[in-house]
Amino acid sequence: MLTAQAHDSPRTDVTTGTGASISVVIPAKNEARNIAWVLERIPPFVDEVIVVDGLSTDGTLEVAKMITPDVVVVHEMRPGKGAALRAGFDVARGDYVIMIDADGSMDPAEMQSFVDLLDEGYELVKGSRFLPGGGTTDITWLRAFGNARLRDLANFIYRTDFTELCYGYCAFRRKALYSLALDADGFEIETQIVTRAITRGLRIAEAPSLEAPRRFGSSNLNAFKDGLRVLRTLLVERNGGDDDRVQAGNLRPIAVRVEDDRAERKTASPAQ
Repeated sequence: MLTAQAHDSPRTDVTTGTGASISVVIPAKNEARNIAWVLERIPPFVDEVIVVDGLSTDGTLEVAKMITPDVVVVHEMRPGKGAALRAGFDVARGDYVIMIDADGSMDPAEMQSFVDLLDEGYELVKGSRFLPGGGTTDITWLRAFGNARLRDLANFIYRTDFTELCYGYCAFRRKALYSLALDADGFEIETQIVTRAITRGLRIAEAPSLEAPRRFGSSNLNAFKDGLRVLRTLLVERNGGDDDRVQAGNLRPIAVRVEDDRAERKTASPAQ
């Protein structure tokens, strides 16, 4: 059952209330001018920062390593936000896993409320720009209209009452994340996360989030094309997914290369 909840009490400590460890996954491609702002604001209670690089050519990784010397770097060979996130999830070690964009549109300080809700027992916490305390200054009328209609359709199909659907600020219990067996490659992964969490009976909460414009550069989002992919995802997932990949525990790995001091995580097996 969906629980939409605003969480107003800020954390004052640097650990979770349950002692859980935390990994943050940041997909990035040519975000050298933005990623420092994000990394500098990661809360001190985060144990592991993973940057998934989509073959950047502008020095994104050099900036990331300068700001966060112990960053875990994953080199993702496939295009798409979904592929990048899945590669990051695959190497994350934290009890909690948080995904956030590299463009500076999302405030890392908001992780406090996401973590608090996970501490309370929720398995997925999804950010919402449309809860009290949230908001956006980076959405066009066309995107706002499309997002609202897709949200309404999702609520109708899945009998939920979400205030938000297509937004990429989320936090998970890692065990619950793996149960989703995600396989989307593009922006539609955000919708797949929500739909599979519903169909697998996860406890879901929404937390308010303020979205700012990306600090520099332009987005790769295509409102029409990606909107159609979201629509298809809503309909396909309602009927159980495309094939046997949607079965829990049957996640197909992606070919990645990891820069890290953990020898056992240097490579992941390529997809068959």
